[in-house]
Amino acid sequence: MNTKSLLTSILLLCACFGPNLLAQKKILVDVAHGQKFYSNPADKISTELVPTQRLEYMTGELTKNAAAHNASISYIKTAITAESLSKTDLLFIHVPSLKYSADECTIIKQYLERGGSLFIVIEEDYWATLDQVNVNDILSPFGIKFSTDSPDKTVGGHAPEGKITKKKYAIPFHGARLVEGGKPFAFSNKSEPSSFAVYTEVKGGGKIIAMGEAMASLYMTSWQDVNNYECAPFMQDVIGWLLKK
Repeated sequence: MNTKSLLTSILLLCACFGPNLLAQKKILVDVAHGQKFYSNPADKISTELVPTQRLEYMTGELTKNAAAHNASISYIKTAITAESLSKTDLLFIHVPSLKYSADECTIIKQYLERGGSLFIVIEEDYWATLDQVNVNDILSPFGIKFSTDSPDKTVGGHAPEGKITKKKYAIPFHGARLVEGGKPFAFSNKSEPSSFAVYTEVKGGGKIIAMGEAMASLYMTSWQDVNNYECAPFMQDVIGWLLKK
């Protein structure tokens, strides 16, 4: 094959397969269910809890983590539908305070069974009780359940090197909700540590990570005189695992 023919073949291959190989992945952030911290930064919502500058910082960090895995961020302010999830690789649910409808729970379940991924964080009762938000209706078919507030009041946590994280990270643990089921991958720094994050892989290719502590996914690198939390690299590994197929 001469040089011209070789070049033509390469261009044809790029035309045929390039878009599939380089297609950008999609992360959909739910902001329709009374989320306590996250909102669409384009709406410039500023609250005492999350001032505009803070919102821009944490959504910027999330955007950078996504970009590292060739993914983009979008926000949904209406009910979750099959159509909204049809082109979504990862659904991001962070500390909601309102219930999901029966239809939404079914749609998310079907999405996971078809290979979609879910990152979900539910904090202590202070932020929302399990009577207020029915996230276990989403998770229980997959053997995961959020439970009561953790009795472990240790300051500081970690995620060891393993299937989810590429190395050991220091991450926040300052009060959490217990998560039952799945495989634990993040722990308090107590001598007999408790777990506050689990993962599972769904038949059909779906993946779930459920966390009972929100600070790592809020990119809070300092709290209660601890200043070395590695939230961004931890979240980058978490997102990478959820997006990898």
